[in-house]
Amino acid sequence: MRTEASADGVRFRLANPGPAVVDVRLWLDLEHNVEPTTMDQVEDGWELRIARPPVQRLEYLYVLRYADGSEAMVCDPGNPKRVTTAFGDHSVIEFPGYVPPAWLAAETEPGSTTALVVRALDLRRAMPITIWSPADCPSGVTLPILLLHDGPEFERLASVTRFSAAMIAAGRLPAHRVALLGPGDRDRWYAASPAYARALPGLALPAIRNAVAVGGGIVIAGASLGALAALHAAATRPGTAAALFLQSGSFFRPDTDGQEKSFAGFAAVTDFVASLDTVTGPLLRIGMTCGLGEENLTNNRLMAQTLTRLGHEVSLAEVPDAHTYTGWRDALDPHLVELLAATWRR
Repeated sequence: MRTEASADGVRFRLANPGPAVVDVRLWLDLEHNVEPTTMDQVEDGWELRIARPPVQRLEYLYVLRYADGSEAMVCDPGNPKRVTTAFGDHSVIEFPGYVPPAWLAAETEPGSTTALVVRALDLRRAMPITIWSPADCPSGVTLPILLLHDGPEFERLASVTRFSAAMIAAGRLPAHRVALLGPGDRDRWYAASPAYARALPGLALPAIRNAVAVGGGIVIAGASLGALAALHAAATRPGTAAALFLQSGSFFRPDTDGQEKSFAGFAAVTDFVASLDTVTGPLLRIGMTCGLGEENLTNNRLMAQTLTRLGHEVSLAEVPDAHTYTGWRDALDPHLVELLAATWRR
């Protein structure tokens, strides 16, 4: 039995995993706050047909429930296609027409890195930072810089410095550096934390400037809560950034995101989002992307409207993927390219 995908849907099939398995459900990396769908038991295993979601790729796992009540989430043994995620390997379906970004295959020089650590008492944990510079670029050369939340994960799962190297080599972006910001206590730091918003311009940026020469407008990027944290810092600490790149931002609202109420930072996030209409400060260039198949799409559309109404220069691209690092990777070109080129070449 093998899972089969077509242009309009998927037939998930799992060969009988043994008599100890009494139930099999399908977990899709789409809506994370719903129960996985129960599969149908058939003569030689388990099966479920679904219509194609509005994505070009679909990550999934099978949830096996055993007779003793225990459960396990496993990849599809009949599908060799895997993707590494922040939570381990997932099975993945690539629908007809999906093509990975061309820059992944481009020949690039690896560049060099500088590691440093920032400490702030009210953050409780240290903030590790790795600064990537393009090949043959001494630290004293002044370059613009992109600050990236969840930087180590973006490097490991989305090859972000390879992206920068490829865009520089192709002449599509000027030479620049990337500061990979370690997330530390992510759920606390990134959930509209005043302490983190102070530490970013007050400690992290000065430490980066002491390590390498920085010129041009600061651009801060992030995905999910990392996008929320970038916007929060820029809005509450004017002058922190000239531009933002926000992917699948967790811009929670009580009326659209009730499924997130169990998140400890929900009230802080919703209070910040509700307060944006009263926040004044420099106008920013803001690029946004969000997957057509994810829960955050509605709140991203509403946030784009709010930021536009406040006078910021906003572009929201709705892309055919979900809340995944691969989806965020695939949206870097052209959307991050356009934002960085406009910010650093104006």
